[in-house]
Amino acid sequence: MADILENVLIEGFDPEKFQDDNVDYSDKDWEQVYGAYQNKKFLQGTITGIETIGEGDSEKTCAIVHVGRIKGIIPLEFTGANNLRQLRSMTGQEVAFMILNYDREAELFTASRTKAQEEMAKITLRKISEGDIIPAVARHVTDKTVIADIGGITVRIPIDEVRYGWIDSLQDEVQVGQPLKVKVTKIEEKEAEGETAEAEKETRTVVKVSAKAAQKNPWPDCLKNYQRGGEYMGTVSGVREYGIFINLEPGVDSLATHLKFQNVKKGDKVLVRIQSIDTKEEQIRTRITSVK
Repeated sequence: MADILENVLIEGFDPEKFQDDNVDYSDKDWEQVYGAYQNKKFLQGTITGIETIGEGDSEKTCAIVHVGRIKGIIPLEFTGANNLRQLRSMTGQEVAFMILNYDREAELFTASRTKAQEEMAKITLRKISEGDIIPAVARHVTDKTVIADIGGITVRIPIDEVRYGWIDSLQDEVQVGQPLKVKVTKIEEKEAEGETAEAEKETRTVVKVSAKAAQKNPWPDCLKNYQRGGEYMGTVSGVREYGIFINLEPGVDSLATHLKFQNVKKGDKVLVRIQSIDTKEEQIRTRITSVK
């Protein structure tokens, strides 16, 4: 088969991004694997699938990643997931990992995400201090908590520390993989759980962060926009059995009582009358006077 002519000029063509299917590029990929293994470097890759490796007692569930065209496996116990359901939620996400071993003949390597996280966490702890504003990435979102990563350290952000104002659905507010700006509110040493002898008690570092604390508080500046007895347009941001939340401006939501003869739903435009303003608690109580 004739060689490809690389001196043909084509507008918009980048020869560095061009790959010939007849050329074996695996040597360069293996160089990357060898270098990461020998120098204990982190690599990053997307979890593209889940496979069962081995048979019988040696059977293991593994996440699949790639370095170029070389396939890698991360056994479940090294992924950071507690079960198959959690591992499935990680597919499609880019993760860091360290090479544990490799088999050139089988064209396969084994890696660990947890080991990479441990090493990354050591580096992160040397760099951060209380009060720092740093990036985080959401890894899992529940009804009440965002579980995020800050350089190998897992942190939990309660729903009331995500932002100012009422959040009706945390899953709608924050998506897995979404970057967040957070403030480090506390770094403390805690004794590790277990039955270790008192003299051998180990400690672990716990980091607490808040996305809300990294944002500008709309209070008390928002008070210049409202007065008791005044009526203002808002949007229903949530409906609960104890009342209706109405968003008046970014980060400012009031709580109104239910209407006697009419129901409203999230997204409805309403006119509300201010009944009370509690500056200390940063709360506004309203009554719906009209549904638009």
